[in-house]
Amino acid sequence: MTEQSDIAEIRKSVRQLCENFGEDYWLALDRETGYPTEFVKELTTSGFLTVLIPEEYGGAGLGVFEAAAVMEEVCRSGAHAGACHAQMYVMGSVLRHGNDAQKKAYLPKIAAGEIRLQSFGVTEPTTGTDTTNLKTIAQRNGDDYIVNGQKVWISRIEHSDLMVLLARTTPRDQVSKKTEGLSAFIVDVEKAVGNGLSIQPIASMINHHSCELFFDDLRIPAENLLGEEGKGFEVILDGMNAERILIAAECVGDGKYFIDKASAYAKERVVFGRPIGQNQGVQFPIARCHAEVEAASLMVEKAARMFDAGEPCGAEANMAKMLASEASWHAGDVCMQTHGGFAFAKEYHIERKFRETRLYQIAPISTNLILSFIGEHVLGMPRSF
Repeated sequence: MTEQSDIAEIRKSVRQLCENFGEDYWLALDRETGYPTEFVKELTTSGFLTVLIPEEYGGAGLGVFEAAAVMEEVCRSGAHAGACHAQMYVMGSVLRHGNDAQKKAYLPKIAAGEIRLQSFGVTEPTTGTDTTNLKTIAQRNGDDYIVNGQKVWISRIEHSDLMVLLARTTPRDQVSKKTEGLSAFIVDVEKAVGNGLSIQPIASMINHHSCELFFDDLRIPAENLLGEEGKGFEVILDGMNAERILIAAECVGDGKYFIDKASAYAKERVVFGRPIGQNQGVQFPIARCHAEVEAASLMVEKAARMFDAGEPCGAEANMAKMLASEASWHAGDVCMQTHGGFAFAKEYHIERKFRETRLYQIAPISTNLILSFIGEHVLGMPRSF
């Protein structure tokens, strides 16, 4: 277990790195929908983006608990962690289910920053989060699998060398459980583009670099199967739990960013001869947001420690993501209200973060689906859909 002093040092070092990429850097990228190549490179070479990779492969060999601290500080600094966070949580699938050859082939290069693993190919236009109903098919053909289908909202694929793809290898009507018959694959993106994979960028509200993917007889070597054939749902679950914990940590960082901004402005802004923060109508909402973010942070810590201990943590990961995303969205709303009209001025940076944190009410899983999961699997009530 990492000592508190070590976590404090990690946080301090991340903050120092982020100071080299101030909010004007992110504002410029947002305006041109650019990718933060320099930031991602420095985060990688400094070891923060590869903390989950074992030391034998060139990483720090730390856990999701430490990775969450990194992501929280990145977001609290005003940066957009969505540009690179997948490199951490997709790693969970490879680390836990990859064979020795796959780990030796990819992990050292990822740790060194030579290649990026930034994309998770799961969501489809007609199924969304109904993962077991996905329509993308992978059929075995000799030493390859041939893939046909479509994916949507696949982020960072244009800035990634590898992608973990989920496809159905056995038709759903031929398996006893709907979670069976799905398989995960490691895709070499550069080799795939133009040889069965087409990428179409999606213009969206936030600078998240999401795309639609089209597979037309894409050949994937059988050696790129991640885990066992037909057991891909288990492979991505590890990645999804890590994803939800890390994104929850980012939301905690966003929430603290908004609270920092709002409380500072409330102390400085003078109206009618007094700081607006002296008014309870301004002060109390900010204070409530602080309490909500701190509570969500404790849930994130619990989920991260359970994940690192190898304990089942689906409920905790989902609750952490829900509570943290709601806390950050509330804090963002209060921050906007505190700043009044100035909140809409891009030079104050708040509206960009406001857009970014809004996403997490919807992705990577919607709040309603989390509630249905809790209702059914934690509280034992009848399935709601």
